[in-house]
Amino acid sequence: MSYQLANYQVFVTDQDEALDFYVNKLGLEVRSDVTVAEMGNFRWLTVGPVGQPDTAIVLMAIPGEPVFDQETEGQLRNLLAKGVGSTIFLTTDDCKASYEELSGRGVEFQEKPEERIYGIDAGFRDPFGNQFRLTQVRAGFGS
Repeated sequence: MSYQLANYQVFVTDQDEALDFYVNKLGLEVRSDVTVAEMGNFRWLTVGPVGQPDTAIVLMAIPGEPVFDQETEGQLRNLLAKGVGSTIFLTTDDCKASYEELSGRGVEFQEKPEERIYGIDAGFRDPFGNQFRLTQVRAGFGS
């Protein structure tokens, strides 16, 4: 039996704001945006990199009852705002150029591109606290 990674979930506090950030600032494309009335208007919202159709990021609203009680939901919101959310690793063939392009679209970086043992790396967060690493991996590293 074999498996493939299809979706990766990140919690967001506002799906419309997330959609704007992930599509208009990061340049990802919408994969699905479906509201399911039978599930209390649950919204299944996914985006993914252009040219990588089999992989998507689920932009999941932090659920309340019955998934999380009110206290847990609040704790998750607080932790997410502190950057304790998910980390997504993006690779690029030119970290410095990608940094300039994303900065020009309004992405605010916490770490500018820096040379590291494994390549060139920069870091930013989405508006909700999820971490991103933008990396140009050095040829031959890890092989």
